Amino acid sequence: MDNAMTGMTRPFRDYQAKHFLWEVSEDSRVATIRLNRPERKNPLTFESYAELRDLFRDLAYASDVRAVVLTGAGGNFSSGGDVFEIIEPLTKMAMPDLLAFTRMTGDLVKAMRKCPQPIIAAIDGICAGAGAILAMASDLRLATPEAKTAFLFTRVGLAGADMGACGILPRIIGQGRAAELLFTGRAMSAAEGHAWGFFNALHDGTSLEAEALKLAQSLAEGPWFAHTMTKTMLNQEWAMGIEELIESEAQAQAICMATKDFRRAFEAFAEKRKPAFEGN
Repeated sequence: MDNAMTGMTRPFRDYQAKHFLWEVSEDSRVATIRLNRPERKNPLTFESYAELRDLFRDLAYASDVRAVVLTGAGGNFSSGGDVFEIIEPLTKMAMPDLLAFTRMTGDLVKAMRKCPQPIIAAIDGICAGAGAILAMASDLRLATPEAKTAFLFTRVGLAGADMGACGILPRIIGQGRAAELLFTGRAMSAAEGHAWGFFNALHDGTSLEAEALKLAQSLAEGPWFAHTMTKTMLNQEWAMGIEELIESEAQAQAICMATKDFRRAFEAFAEKRKPAFEGN
């Protein structure tokens, strides 16, 4: 029987995106967000930033989507903020408006990290500036050997400290490597990104999206509530000492042990069959 909180969720299968493409799998468990301005290497605009922020926030209330693939159209991921639609207007803004913009872009990263669904970035070609940040803010990253990832903020006279890069990137690839990329703005090759742990795997361009969807589907068919808990703990344990994080994990795991999915997994193991997780 549905309760009041269950009634707050809703399906996102028919979400109508305005500034990118939104596609869902046949079972509605995997959604694909495709940045779709291939003629400009999929740059971001004020409007696409805001819509992505709002969508990732709202996915907390999705009754169907359990994993998200984030990618770009036309052989590139994203070239970052549009030079003429974002960069040029920013040069003419006063400080209050500039701060409103940087807070909005930061809110997109917060929304991605807080979004309960695992986000898998599928990266080909150019992945630069804010595009590199979107990749960084995702939970898992797959790429082609041709992918070039650049946190190029210093090349336009800005700090490498953008949208959480100085805090998040070192946790993924290490302080020294992150410092080099953020100071120089040079492109990280796909081979470097894979060796450094930024990319989880490399695939050729013809199979990249299929591999990302395959990974997303496997997560969507798994213990979705437990995946949500894992993502939550990966985020909040950054600010904890060893005593606090072990206690937090004890509480998180006890919560998962109280779910029906935990019982379903045991019963499936005992009966030598694959468990069917329902996220409760």
